Parts: sequence; C-alpha cells; structure tokens
Amino acid sequence: MHRPAWILVAALFVQSAGSASSTEQAAGAARTFRQLPSNAVADYQLGGAYNPPVGTTVVVRDSTAAPARGLYNICYVNGFQTQPGVAWPPRLLVRSSKGKPLVDPDWPDEYLLDISSEKLRTAVLERLAVTIAKCARSGFDAVEFDNLDSFTRSKGALKHNDAVAFAESLVRAAHAQGLAAGQKNTPQLSDGERRKIGFDFAVSEECHRYDECSAYTRFYGDRVINIEYADDLRAPFADICADAATPRDTILRDRELNPAQRANYSYDHCVAHRTVRQ
Repeated sequence: MHRPAWILVAALFVQSAGSASSTEQAAGAARTFRQLPSNAVADYQLGGAYNPPVGTTVVVRDSTAAPARGLYNICYVNGFQTQPGVAWPPRLLVRSSKGKPLVDPDWPDEYLLDISSEKLRTAVLERLAVTIAKCARSGFDAVEFDNLDSFTRSKGALKHNDAVAFAESLVRAAHAQGLAAGQKNTPQLSDGERRKIGFDFAVSEECHRYDECSAYTRFYGDRVINIEYADDLRAPFADICADAATPRDTILRDRELNPAQRANYSYDHCVAHRTVRQ
C-alpha cells in the first residue's frame, strides 16, 4: 500500500438513489462486466487525477475522483482498513491488547477493519458496498481492493482465512455492480484461494523490487498492473522492463503518486522500453 495518506474517501457513507446499502443488495446476481484489457498500458493516479500520458489505456483513480473519459478505469477502494479521516463504528475496528483501535504501523491514521467473524464481515461489507456502488455509478469499469494483507498486521486478531472470506464477499459485491475486481498485493495467496475469491486481475506494487512478480503472472498472465517506485529500484528501469519476469504492464511512478503538474511527478512505462525486451 503506497499511496498518499491524505487521500480521503469522504463519499464512503454518502448514499443516493440506487446505491447499495445492504449486503443482500451487494450479493445480488452479477452483472456483465468488462475485463481488464490484456494489452493494458496503465497509469496509477491515486495522488490526484490528471490527463493520462499519451498511449495510456487504463487508469487507476481514487473512488472520490471521476473516471478518465474513453479509457478503462479502475476505482481504488481501501477494502480492509479505514481511510484517513473517515469515521467507522468502534465495534468494526480491530482492538489492541489495551483495547485501542489497531493501526497500520506504516499508515498510523488507518485502522484495521475487524473481519474476524461472519457477522462482522457482513457489517463491514454493508458500509463498503456504498463505495462500490458509487464506483459503478461514476462510470468505473473495475475496482481494486487494497490492504488484503491487513491480517499480517493484526497481531493475531485476524487470520488469513478471514481475509480470503471477506475478499470473496467484496468480489461478489463488485460483480453485482458490473465491476471487475482486482487483487491488490498479497502474493502469499494460493492459486486455489484466488479461484475461490474470484479476482479478475491483480495490481501489485514493487513485485520486481521484492522478486514477487511470478506470484501474480503465474495466475493472471498479462492481467497484472505492476507499479515500481523511482526511489527504490533494484535495477535501471529499462533493465526491469527487459526482465522476462516483469509484468508487461509495469509502471514507474514517484512514491507519492503526484499529479503531473507537481514538481516531484515521475512516470514511465515499460511500453516505452519494449524494444529492449525480446
């Protein structure tokens, strides 16, 4: 999870006519959805929307942003932790041994959502279904659910199986809204778990840096968007693109994911280095 901590999903609790407000609605019959293109050229814009570089075919934006016209759009949803500044009922948050809400150590303004039982998962999904429905109404084609691996930061309060069960519910909710659903990070999922959950594609961060790319491409093939960050590369970006293990749709971005108009903005894509990769 490498996104600016100031991003707020203020629309999380905003409902309008036709929005999903219950897990019963969210788990309805799945609508037809568009799959992520296998030859995607993506841009990752969680730090703020801007006009995508020429040649871009897929854009990932926060759920509070509008989709990019004419492109395949993926809606970012923090599916397993709270967004900064968005209040959740205390009963739906994981508690520390001292009874305080448990935070992500890397993102201290994000609390872990308690998905440790079916009852709690239902209550959490009830709220997230509103955001998923908003993504669909706004015109997004897909959704990526971040922090699937929050169980690894829960000090034993959450189990691997809890995350798998909740991910399955999130995917059903996305499909019910006509959205494809993407796995975000978490290479430790087995292929059997991915099939059970029903993810349609994957978004990985720094899979080359941490030698994890095959964990995604083995299952999803070319339907993997990978983001490497310019401040911590294992090799020059052209060499990363030339590596056969690197997903075809690999992006180079600045760590803060700044919009193009900001001074520290950085963007590159392996499509520009394709002659290197034979």
